[in-house]
Amino acid sequence: MAGEMTVAIGGLGAIGAHLARALDAGVEGLRLVAVSARDQEKARRGIAGFRAPPRLVALPELAAAADIVVEAAPAAVFEQIAEPAIAAGRIFVPSSVGALLPRMQLVARARETGARIVVPTGALLGLDAVRAAAEGSVSSVTIETRKPPRGLEGAPYLVERSVDLGGIAAPTVVFRGNAFDAARGFPANVNVAAALALAGIGPERTMVEIWADPTVTRNTHTIRVEAEAARLTMTIENVPSEENPRTGKVTPLSILACLRGLTSTLKVGS
Repeated sequence: MAGEMTVAIGGLGAIGAHLARALDAGVEGLRLVAVSARDQEKARRGIAGFRAPPRLVALPELAAAADIVVEAAPAAVFEQIAEPAIAAGRIFVPSSVGALLPRMQLVARARETGARIVVPTGALLGLDAVRAAAEGSVSSVTIETRKPPRGLEGAPYLVERSVDLGGIAAPTVVFRGNAFDAARGFPANVNVAAALALAGIGPERTMVEIWADPTVTRNTHTIRVEAEAARLTMTIENVPSEENPRTGKVTPLSILACLRGLTSTLKVGS
């Protein structure tokens, strides 16, 4: 196929497995050629029924296999996927956007190698409007995230402070600060805040509130932007993935839409 691009996926969990199945089912202009996973035997079983099973490789080998490298793994192995992809001049699509914030040297490295880092919308909305507003003067950007308590389990910020999520019976603020600190304290929970910060006024000025809220069943994000060109207030309620309640079901769909945009003749949105 003319103009076809190859794709490699690092991680076959709630995001990567869904994306791999969708690509194998057929997406014009894209072909899945390689995957990597922590549990290789489970991954081997998972891809055995694919129409065109991809190669199963180690994380650092993804960059040599494809034009586009998608990171869909735990944030702890982010660099094992990102650094080789950027060194090889690939298109790198991260789902752990929060892991990118403390590693902005990767952006400088991409300029040197000709790589591109393409951040998908993920579980957020309105990034096009925020990017547009940020071309002018923006006075403030805030995001309020509400999740069922179990969706915040394991966050380093809460573990360090011995916060008992099981004891939370009413909506409770567990973090207030900027997006940079939120990304360090909640690496599996604030990819939306990180994407918002990169689209707008940066991680130091983007303010974040995180709530453990037993009254909600969906991961809810409310964005407020005060800008010279517009005032924006947006709320999205994402259905948590059954495989991983920290991740919304819309996240792999967003990455798929992002990948389509890389090869589509008609692309809607900036």
